[in-house]
Amino acid sequence: MWLSAGRSVSPFKGRALGKAISDHRAPAPAGFPSGSRRKSRSVKETADIMYIPQHVGIIMDGNGRWANRLGLSRTEGHRAGTENIRPVIEAFVHHKVQCLTLYAFSTENWARPWPEVRGLFHILGKVIDRESHALHEKGIRIRLLGKLEGITPALQRNILKALEMTKDNDIMVLSIALNYGGRAEILDAIQRIMAQNLPPERVDENLFNSYLYTAGLPDPDLIIRTGGELRLSNFLLWQAAYSEYYSTSTLWPDFNGLEVEKALMAYSRRQRSFGGLESKPEGSAPPPRH
Repeated sequence: MWLSAGRSVSPFKGRALGKAISDHRAPAPAGFPSGSRRKSRSVKETADIMYIPQHVGIIMDGNGRWANRLGLSRTEGHRAGTENIRPVIEAFVHHKVQCLTLYAFSTENWARPWPEVRGLFHILGKVIDRESHALHEKGIRIRLLGKLEGITPALQRNILKALEMTKDNDIMVLSIALNYGGRAEILDAIQRIMAQNLPPERVDENLFNSYLYTAGLPDPDLIIRTGGELRLSNFLLWQAAYSEYYSTSTLWPDFNGLEVEKALMAYSRRQRSFGGLESKPEGSAPPPRH
């Protein structure tokens, strides 16, 4: 999830952060809008991506460690992480990924110091307000996975505005897992099913899926975790039963277009059997030729 290990909150130093980001990152990819990170590689290398996942989930970890390495505050790390969201989205759009889910704030993150949580909510609100128009113009639909209860009123307003603005878009579904926990989602689904007084024989996987926050979305084919950890951290527990898992030591603020290609290439080379015989990645297709 977005909040990660590091130092305590300090006031944001815009110049220091801007210099750290510019010193620490490579140029934007050719053909990508401004803000993307690296030049694209050769056609031969990109052609190695034979199958594209329909749905990718990302556990965005490492903001605090990124800031700590550069002598910056945790707030500055979170700000760098939010600045990285748009170029990563653009990279997945470029590869024709249809659904992208970003783990922004977990139900467990409420245990963090309130100044840090409040600072992250403030940053998120500004980014959503700023970027929702650009995402709307690109045909990206924004969805919320999680609950608005407890979220600051300003952030709630920005989220609801973005959801309404982009609700009819169909190029990509961008789901933001905010105030989200996989166990809480499952319990919430069970409680709502029980409230309907449905007979037990009616409850199957299809019905259960319809009560989850992800109702209508395909299960994730690929789960990416930045920052080097090897756990799901309560992310899409039901939906990720057969997801391929990819962990990279790259910290989230440094996860760029090249890292996206590495993850997609690793996924493309795997065989998914779903308990049966080996097969090609289900729900995947060769990338379009450019």
